[in-house]
Amino acid sequence: MKIARTMLASAALLGLMLGPVHAAELKKLGLAVANLQANFFNQIKQSVEAEAKKRGIEVITVDAKGDGPTQVNQIQDLLTQKIDALIYIPAGAAAATVPVKLAKSAGIPVVNVDRNAEGAPGDTFLATDSVASAKAVCDYILKEAGGKGKMVIIHGQKGTTPEVDRSKGCAESLKAYPDVKVVAEQFSNIWSQDEGFQIMQNMLQANPDVSIVFAQADGLALGAAQAIKVANPSQKIVVGGFDGDTAALEALSKGVFNVTATQQTQKMGREAVENAAKLVAGEKVPPVQLLDATLTTKENVAGFIANHP
Repeated sequence: MKIARTMLASAALLGLMLGPVHAAELKKLGLAVANLQANFFNQIKQSVEAEAKKRGIEVITVDAKGDGPTQVNQIQDLLTQKIDALIYIPAGAAAATVPVKLAKSAGIPVVNVDRNAEGAPGDTFLATDSVASAKAVCDYILKEAGGKGKMVIIHGQKGTTPEVDRSKGCAESLKAYPDVKVVAEQFSNIWSQDEGFQIMQNMLQANPDVSIVFAQADGLALGAAQAIKVANPSQKIVVGGFDGDTAALEALSKGVFNVTATQQTQKMGREAVENAAKLVAGEKVPPVQLLDATLTTKENVAGFIANHP
């Protein structure tokens, strides 16, 4: 007993001499973005950098410009720069798992944003609940079209988390509208306005009597709306988008298209940094964290233009 008491006293004294054990601190953060040409990703980037600046964290940002192999190389380079954590928005579905595996093998925690890597998820995944939000958008456009008519869907990048989830959400909505027929669907490569224009032009030529369009990103929706304006069809065509991009919100206020789902990009960026800091400090965080998006029309868009969430 005397020996045990002596050992305990010695341990307590050693603890006092050494002081409290400090958790690891996030000082250098890698931010790998899919494509900074997209307003949505730019908003997240700006939010991450602003939040990191408040916390005194250095951020090294790389832009894959939509190319998966480029992103793998960029993240390999980030790991040589001794980052403490990685915020990762995959550039595509094909190579998405490689950067996560590279980072984890180096002991670097990973916060995935907007897109997860199937089979090799990050330590946490922050995104919008795209299934529920896409259902809300499609509910709106199908109801606005009178619950009947021919519909086309312009998908995002095939196999990415948002493309898969938005397809699932709209499919749920369509179950309640048996008089709506989907006559054409096409994937885009980078969710861009130019793609939306070209795809919609082709769809209108093949289906001139289409009356409903679900474009899975606002860039695609703006391109589709432009193609519709050029074609000048006799029938009304209802167009739904997704994202709440700043330029698209302005267009929505002018009636260029009908509805979108505004994502909380500023909050997403702030919480990505918060989660990275927690992971570096050894704290546990939920594996999936879904945020709400808000159905946005001409009636409520002004508030989002003034203050994007």
